[in-house]
Amino acid sequence: MATGYLWHELYGWHDTGSSLGFVYGNAPAGLQPFHHIDSPNSKKRVHELLAVSGLLDDLVRVVPEPATDDDLLLVHDRAHIERIATESRLPKGGDAGDGFSPFGQGGNEIARLAAGGTISATMAVLEGRVDNAYALVRPCGHHALPDMGMGFCVFANVAVAARVARARHGVGRIAVVDWDVHHGNGTQAIFYDDPSTLAISIHQANWFPHDSGHLHERGAGAGEGATLNVPIPPGSGNGAYLAVIDQVVLPALERFNPELIMVACGFDANVLDPLGRSMITSTGYRAMTSMLLDAATTLCGGRIVFSHEGGYSEIYVPFCGLAVIETLAGVKSTVDDPFVGLLDEMGGQPLQPHQAAIVAQAAQLVNEIP
Repeated sequence: MATGYLWHELYGWHDTGSSLGFVYGNAPAGLQPFHHIDSPNSKKRVHELLAVSGLLDDLVRVVPEPATDDDLLLVHDRAHIERIATESRLPKGGDAGDGFSPFGQGGNEIARLAAGGTISATMAVLEGRVDNAYALVRPCGHHALPDMGMGFCVFANVAVAARVARARHGVGRIAVVDWDVHHGNGTQAIFYDDPSTLAISIHQANWFPHDSGHLHERGAGAGEGATLNVPIPPGSGNGAYLAVIDQVVLPALERFNPELIMVACGFDANVLDPLGRSMITSTGYRAMTSMLLDAATTLCGGRIVFSHEGGYSEIYVPFCGLAVIETLAGVKSTVDDPFVGLLDEMGGQPLQPHQAAIVAQAAQLVNEIP
């Protein structure tokens, strides 16, 4: 099994500046400047752990190419693309669009490289150069809308890559599985009326964006039924997430029968993350990846592409990333998760009755998928 892997040092140079977490500092108002919570460290430390563990030697390097205007225009309005380019030339850069997603000078080129990196990983799979792929890109993409970025996202990396897969290789049915702790609202909006794209988002209920990602959001027009949200309660751990994969995601994929599966792979549902209240450990991420990999093997010749989204625990994200990429490659590295014995035994890890009730409601929606 050949697993493609993509990283570029410029992803670590995406500059989110100084902030008080994710709001701007204001000393007279008592808001002491600190650093933006979307720092490069969690992503850089994934790459460094892959190297130190020896796993990097078992992966096939995929070189990212920047997304072109034509690529981005498959999803985004020209005005959004031009605004990002204009603000990127300013000495202090600009903002993706929502007021708390800053980028520094040159941020346009890095954001294009992130979208292009997801495209490059997808092309490597579709062209048979690798069996599956992991794109460790930054900035993330699943909140970006056609006309603006938000939630630390500039361009919609996965959505752009999916549209490019159709344009270049005629791929028909594509399934996007998003397990970031935040709702994949951008991906949902882009494909809301598209019956050829199944958009599944598993996320902490009513977290970000607020009032978004409800069970009743099912798509529109010809795309009705092709959007599937699973808003699970705060405190959900491995048991809840594995139940969602088993009872909702796998049956949905089987019914939809995709030609390509793409995973918006956020790690902010991990138990130590500062921007989520879920409890997944590396054990859970490993198991979820294995289940999706098996589904891809059965349904679409193993064609599955992971694109990195959120994840802000600089301590724990690297071990979750290692677990996912080990599973994709079918290789166990020399490094073990030193936290997993404690975290897997935390109270609340098994599926709870109130979580099971949400999973059951979502499972009932699978039969409505076109």
